[in-house]
Amino acid sequence: MAHTFDDLVEMERVADQAQAQVAQLRDEYGPPSVKPWTEQQTEAYEEAWHAWRDRAADVQAAITTYAKDEGQARNDVEADVKKTARHPELASA
Repeated sequence: MAHTFDDLVEMERVADQAQAQVAQLRDEYGPPSVKPWTEQQTEAYEEAWHAWRDRAADVQAAITTYAKDEGQARNDVEADVKKTARHPELASA
C-alpha cells in the first residue's frame, strides 16, 4: 500500500503513543526483579510491547517504501517523519 508523507507521520505518532504506553506500564509496575508482576500485569505489558513493536515495524517498512518510491534517502525521510510527528511546529520551518 502506498503511503503519503502525512500517513507516515500519523503512523509514527501511533508508534510513539504505543511506546509511551510501554514506558508508562514499566513505570507503574516497577522492575519485575524487585517486585514480581502479577499475571495480569505481565499480560498487559506484553500486549503493549507487541503493539509498539508491530507499529514501529510497520512505520519503518512504510518509510523504506516511500523513500524508494520518491527517490529520497531513507534516513532523510525517517528524520523528516520523526521531526514532523514529534515537533510539528518545527517541521514547517
